[in-house]
Amino acid sequence: MTTEEFMGKLAEIKVCPVVVLDDVADAVPLAKALAAGKLPMAEVTFRTAAAADSIKAIAENCPDVIVGAGTVLDREQCARAINAGAQFIVSPSFSDEVAQYAIGHGVPYCPGTCTPTDITNALRYNLPMVKFFPAAAYGGLKTIKALASVFPQLKFMPTGGVSTENVNEYLGFDKIVCVGGTWVCKKDKVNAKDWAGITKLCQEAYDLTH
Repeated sequence: MTTEEFMGKLAEIKVCPVVVLDDVADAVPLAKALAAGKLPMAEVTFRTAAAADSIKAIAENCPDVIVGAGTVLDREQCARAINAGAQFIVSPSFSDEVAQYAIGHGVPYCPGTCTPTDITNALRYNLPMVKFFPAAAYGGLKTIKALASVFPQLKFMPTGGVSTENVNEYLGFDKIVCVGGTWVCKKDKVNAKDWAGITKLCQEAYDLTH
C-alpha cells in the first residue's frame, strides 16, 4: 500500500481506530468488529507484548481490514511490525531510524509531531502527512491551523483528546485527513470481549462523520 492509498483510505473512513491488545486471541474478533462498524482499520499499538502477534493474526485472517502498528519507537519495533504484516507505521514522535526503515520497505510512516521542529524533521523525508499528538494537550485545532499556515503542503491526523464532541470540528478543517479514534475501541470493552459494543461505537463514529 502506497502512502497515497493509505491517506485515501484514511480520508474515506475519517476515524482510525487505535487498538491496545493484551491477548492475541482478541485480535481477529476485534478486527471483525471494527469492519462491521464500517471502520476497517486497526492501529495496533506496540505497548503490549501481544502487539506483533496480533498484527500477524489480523493480517492473515482479516484481509478486508487494513492493519498497522502504532506507538512504534525504534527500528527494532518497526522491523517486527512490518515482518508481522503491518501495512502502515505510526509513532508518537518523529524517529529517523523508523522513517528510514519504514520508507525503505515501502510502508507508509506517520510520525507524531507537535512543534515546527518536529514537522521540519518529518519533511526531510517528504512525508505528506503527520500525526499531531497529543492533540488536545498541545492546543488542538487552533495549533494545527497555525502550523498549517507555515506548512501548507502538509496534512494532519490529530490524535489524543479527540472525541464525539469535537471530531467534526477537527474534520471540518481541510488539512486534516483523519483523526485517531481512541474512543471507538475502549479497553474495558476489549477486556469484556464486547465486540458488539465496539461495532456500535464504530458505527456511531462513522455515522457522525459521514
